[in-house]
Amino acid sequence: MPAESRTAFSFNNSINPSTFILIGIPGLEEIHIWISIPLCSMYILTLVGNCTILFIITTEQSFHKPMYLFLSMLSIIDLIASTSTMPKILCLFWFNSREINFDACLVQMFFIHSFSIMESTVLLAMAFDRYIAICNPLRYTSILTNPRIAKIGMIAIIRGSVLMTPCPFLIKRLSYCGTNVISHTYCEHMAIVKIACTDTTINRAYGLFVALVVIGLDVLFITLSYFMIVRTVLSLSSKEARVKAFGTCGSHICVILISYVPALFSFFTHRFGQNVAPQVHIILANIYLFIPPMVNPIVYGVKTKEICHRVLRIFYQKH
Repeated sequence: MPAESRTAFSFNNSINPSTFILIGIPGLEEIHIWISIPLCSMYILTLVGNCTILFIITTEQSFHKPMYLFLSMLSIIDLIASTSTMPKILCLFWFNSREINFDACLVQMFFIHSFSIMESTVLLAMAFDRYIAICNPLRYTSILTNPRIAKIGMIAIIRGSVLMTPCPFLIKRLSYCGTNVISHTYCEHMAIVKIACTDTTINRAYGLFVALVVIGLDVLFITLSYFMIVRTVLSLSSKEARVKAFGTCGSHICVILISYVPALFSFFTHRFGQNVAPQVHIILANIYLFIPPMVNPIVYGVKTKEICHRVLRIFYQKH
């Protein structure tokens, strides 16, 4: 009998098992070691890229501006979110280490989703930053002061923490009398809820509520900000001014698309994609979690002239 089956069988009559079993990507177990290569590469790029961004912003006084401070928040969030999941996934793929303690699983779930909410909040703040810079530039420095930026950072932390705090308690009230095997690479909320053998209506409703409050409202306000930005830019008489204004928004728009498109795909396939293969669900969930942290610093490094020049200067100084 496979190890995961023996463990699952031993908890058949348990309300809360002491451990869960993560099986990775079902149907693709034989190539886990090959899948781990791009995942490990993505994690290394995430660490290098975001640490570089943080180093540049913290050491250069000229980068202590609202846009770069928000970018540093985004890098910190990406580093923590990736580190809370990737090491365990690599252990699963490399050493077949499938067990995860019940409470550790809930902590991982809390970190994954709360930091996703924080990232969405920071992306909304960055849209507001671009709106003020383009639509009300004379008041930019008076509106986005350092104390106000610090308050926005605290709001992001509080929002993510408060919205996700009920989830571990809602999961603890469920019974897992059938199995403790999670068909996933990490402890994702819906993946845990699906294996419960009691009524999960409250959990599903709360998960939907959080998704609508976070993704729904944030996307709505980001869209509204860019509608106002586009309207203001198109009213400029100079073509060069219009191109320059749109250019300052380019990196942020790329990051928004990279962050929200996989998240929306993952959300809709989980709830409405009953005919979608489990492998697709899990691959989408991994893309949603690991691609944005890797790509964000690359996008800002390439599309933001000041950061690009600073990185090149560091590189040439070392050689």
